[in-house]
Amino acid sequence: MKKLKSLLLLGCAVASFSALADSASIKFGLEAQYPPFESKSASGELQGFDIDLGHAVCAAAKVKCEWSETSFDGLIPALQARKFDAINSAMNVTDKRRQAIDFTNVIYRVPTKLIAKTGSGLLPDAAALKGKHIGVLQGSIQESFAQAHWAPKGVDIVSYQDQSQVYLDLTSGRLDGTLVLAPAGQNGFLDRADGKGYSFVGDAVRDDKILGSGIAFGLRKGDTVNKTRLDQAIAKVKQDGVVSQLSKKYFGDIDVSVK
Repeated sequence: MKKLKSLLLLGCAVASFSALADSASIKFGLEAQYPPFESKSASGELQGFDIDLGHAVCAAAKVKCEWSETSFDGLIPALQARKFDAINSAMNVTDKRRQAIDFTNVIYRVPTKLIAKTGSGLLPDAAALKGKHIGVLQGSIQESFAQAHWAPKGVDIVSYQDQSQVYLDLTSGRLDGTLVLAPAGQNGFLDRADGKGYSFVGDAVRDDKILGSGIAFGLRKGDTVNKTRLDQAIAKVKQDGVVSQLSKKYFGDIDVSVK
């Protein structure tokens, strides 16, 4: 009897220790192919706005940051499969995504714009893009927007698992344009040598139902523990001006504040 009681006490102690260990860290899931939000340096280190933001949030929450990589369209299934605790990969909060996962409070918001050859005359509307080939990141809200607004009116929407491949096909002439988050398009393409001769064309596209209310961390349904501690940490980094400082560092004059 004593032995059984000891084993039960040991089991409880191990369970308590495991819960404590779990609460002392947060593992973020991301796709490291979308600069300046998240990418890898030449030495293989994760870098970018969301990486710095994640570390700041973890510091505010007094937990250790861990990272897990997967393709963008695989992030929600991987979160649901408990491969990590939260999605931190420039994911906009949309009604469709809310059906599958929960979110923290919105942290920042960035415009979505079309990139095409400078002087091409293209604009981000179906009439101007009819018969054209537009590349989008698979699983992104840009893909959802283009499929809803442009594809039914004769625009060929081509989806890719990697935004870098979109840029390659754009410069090779297989695509006429790409719809992206403006900072990602600026940093990941327009500021680089291969982006010469290309620019943002027209105004930012708008559809709050599809493009969402802003970017937040994705969470498993009902995960109130992580939502509470992340929301508190997010509020602190906003109050301390960290989000504004990181925005200036990575996005320049692009306004990412939540209105």
